[in-house]
Amino acid sequence: MADFRTGTELVTSSECADHYDPCPVNEAEENQPHLQGVTGLRNLGNTCYMNAILQCLCSISPLVEYFLSGKYINALQKDCSEVATAFAYVMTDMWLGDSDCVSPEIFRSALGNLYPVFMKKTQQDAQEFLIYVLNELHEALKKYHQRKAYEKRSIPRCCRKMIANESSIITRLFEGQLSYSIVCLKCENCTYKNEVFTIISLPIPSEYECSLQDCLQCFFQQDTLTWNNQIHCSFCETKQEAAVRATISKVPKTIVFHLKRFDILGTMKRKLRTDIHYPLTNLDLTPYICPIFRKHPKYNLCAVVELSGWNPSISRGQGETDGRGSHSRWTGGGLTSRTTLVIWMVATTLLSPRTQ
Repeated sequence: MADFRTGTELVTSSECADHYDPCPVNEAEENQPHLQGVTGLRNLGNTCYMNAILQCLCSISPLVEYFLSGKYINALQKDCSEVATAFAYVMTDMWLGDSDCVSPEIFRSALGNLYPVFMKKTQQDAQEFLIYVLNELHEALKKYHQRKAYEKRSIPRCCRKMIANESSIITRLFEGQLSYSIVCLKCENCTYKNEVFTIISLPIPSEYECSLQDCLQCFFQQDTLTWNNQIHCSFCETKQEAAVRATISKVPKTIVFHLKRFDILGTMKRKLRTDIHYPLTNLDLTPYICPIFRKHPKYNLCAVVELSGWNPSISRGQGETDGRGSHSRWTGGGLTSRTTLVIWMVATTLLSPRTQ
């Protein structure tokens, strides 16, 4: 992974390779002051997918503050603390260290002990890697609660939130809930199904160009279940065609969208190179949120993972500090044919690197 600086801006990119990247530094780079949080990650051999996800997670300010403050230590589960501890080391090196490039080797080994596939020098899926990382961090940092399964009955069934028996910094930041209304097309009986999510996979409705809102509308539009997808209606007591629509019944503080860049046609896998427009600030999810909720937060873009060919690379927003205070500035635009993951944060800004 290499860093390319232009003035006070930083563009971070990674190219997968099957060799070990020693992070060479030239004389000009050595003379530049190091910015906190602006740190490259060493490629350990086709680990660009891992580096991309780690860079994204190290851009989420509440998560950064949680680990750098040491709060995670009190929450650690003794029997599964290795991954979370290694993640804290990476976070500390990236934000508090004085190197322009650090190695995530300890973190990779900790996760690889549980999932050996990540120890192989082969390309892996960035989205799947993110799911494994979030799951392991949750398992290491979770606390148990004695609570009822659902919220009080006065709330309409379509908008009730499932109350988990365990929580962590991961569930508090990333966990949301989808509510599906399922209407039998014969008797019109309506049932509801709730589903917890940390990532929403969005279809791409156009082959050439569309917006993120187009992808969201496609995901949340009403769908009809027919033929082999028919549901069993408890009133009709047989399988029937049904209309299904999803809404967000619990809004996460940090929302992750996975864009389905690959389409399977028979035995062939095809990459969709659709240009997708997305805003850098004020992403409004109001049309997709259960109407009973009065607060409809807007989101600011936090991080983007892109695919270069079959390889993931990172395009990350960075801030700067001047005499007037800190502000965030993106080095990339809001349109790309390579975006595969986008991460948004509600009512917060990126942590800004500061000149040491």
